[in-house]
Amino acid sequence: MNLVETYADCIVQNLDGKLGKQEVIGLIEKPKYKEQGELAFPCFALAKILKKSPAQIANELAEEFNDPLFEEVVADGPYLNGFLNKDYVSEITLKNIIEEGEKYGSHTIGEGKKIVLDVSSPNIAKPFSMGHLRSTVIGNSLSTIAEKCGFQTVKINHIGDWGTQFGKLIAAYKYWGEEQKVRRNPIKELLDLYVRFHEEAEYKPKLEDEARKWFKNLEEGNEEALQLWKWFRDESLKEFEKIYQLLDVEFDSFHGEAFYNDKMVQTIDLISNRGLLKYSEGAEVVELSEYDLPPSLIRKSDGATLYATRDLTAAIYRYNKFQFDKAIYVVGQEQSIHFQQLFLVLEKMGYEWAKNMQHVSFGFILKEGKKMSTRKGKVVLLEEVIKEAIDLAEENIKTKNPQLENKREVAKMVGVGAIIFHDLKNHRKNNVEFSLDDMLRFEGSTGPYVQYTHARAKSILKKAEANEVMKSPQGISDEYGWQVVKQLMGFPDVVERSHFQNDPSHIAKYLLELCRDFNKYYGQIKILQEDDQLESRLALVKSVTIVLNGGLKLLGIKAPARM
Repeated sequence: MNLVETYADCIVQNLDGKLGKQEVIGLIEKPKYKEQGELAFPCFALAKILKKSPAQIANELAEEFNDPLFEEVVADGPYLNGFLNKDYVSEITLKNIIEEGEKYGSHTIGEGKKIVLDVSSPNIAKPFSMGHLRSTVIGNSLSTIAEKCGFQTVKINHIGDWGTQFGKLIAAYKYWGEEQKVRRNPIKELLDLYVRFHEEAEYKPKLEDEARKWFKNLEEGNEEALQLWKWFRDESLKEFEKIYQLLDVEFDSFHGEAFYNDKMVQTIDLISNRGLLKYSEGAEVVELSEYDLPPSLIRKSDGATLYATRDLTAAIYRYNKFQFDKAIYVVGQEQSIHFQQLFLVLEKMGYEWAKNMQHVSFGFILKEGKKMSTRKGKVVLLEEVIKEAIDLAEENIKTKNPQLENKREVAKMVGVGAIIFHDLKNHRKNNVEFSLDDMLRFEGSTGPYVQYTHARAKSILKKAEANEVMKSPQGISDEYGWQVVKQLMGFPDVVERSHFQNDPSHIAKYLLELCRDFNKYYGQIKILQEDDQLESRLALVKSVTIVLNGGLKLLGIKAPARM
């Protein structure tokens, strides 16, 4: 049931084709004050067309309006204000949500279509830091939202397992590394070596030459270099898998940069055969000056390949393998020029599908207002943060509900959910300040608040022994209940908007609003009072649990039944 479309249909049928349905939909507003109804149509756009004043048009449309979904439609100056029939609309809404269950809010816009998402992509031999969290949770959520909209998704974790940083790491290991120390605590030791390399390279420039030499050795298949690289890679992947299990995130592919090493020559040949490869100061590039962009560097003067070469190769491989309708790269905003170059080079190569590729950028996670840096060792380890969050959540649960069974399991849902929600409630392009205390509050704009509201609603249903589906709820017209119904009706639109804008924050903010309205309802209405409206009130509570659970799932967060 799309009320905006219904409202638009009733208006359009009285305009004799003077304004199209989509144009009318684009003009419909939600009034600022509830006394003005649920929907409003400003008639200014019709004044020139109909050669009448907006107020006169509103009056004439109000006289002709007739639809059972609307209790009243009135002219308010130049606006046509629609007041919904609360009993009728709420009855239909609650029955619809309960009948559809977890399918409520789904769309068919993606049926038969496929989206490939490049997400997470941490670098080998570096710790999985809070800085990697954003790509992981934003990408995971966008994938789940796309699936809710009917798309088939392919999540690719394009592991950073190649590049000049490995030359630096191997050089550092050769100078200062100790095998037993690395074996005992691989990620910490490798990070320390990486940080030390950058500290010493500031006053020992020859270290950079040594690093370049080792990376060249690696590219040429030097046995020692490959052995060290594989060791670093294997240890890192074991550490990453622990994080992904804690976050409950899975991938369809772990093909990293190294996977494309034997495929890049073909890509360079394709670029060359199309006459796009130019020489610039000994390097091979694709010129992009017509787009006011610097050239895309394909191969350096020493023959080494670059990110662009690998990403071009990966894009071509993915299209050939998956035949995607859309590909998105969930990567930080500092890479925006790189992706502009990538997509344009693909277009110049003649690949029409490159127009369906998109860089979904995001801001930084900040610590005390500053960006975290692996090079300088200013990094917060995500695994430590998650474990601390789970421990703190468990302490909170012991205080609030000491009799709760499975405290640790619930604490994991709450702790991990708090971290994810804290990220996703912000628009992805904004920077996010890291604060564990803020994340874990049970009040305010937090994940635990939404989870707690869901658990509260579930407890009401359990107390009422209302496990059976509500088969015949009546309408709800009280002020607090009606506000909750209106929120519930908005869920499908929020899902669609989140997908088209690649922004999970719409869902997170929606869930907070629904929780606030439901908690007001809970505080003002005696839900379990035995009267002829009991079934309707329980149907409302049941609908809230369905939407909260569904919304949290779209964010990659679990909803405990008890907290």
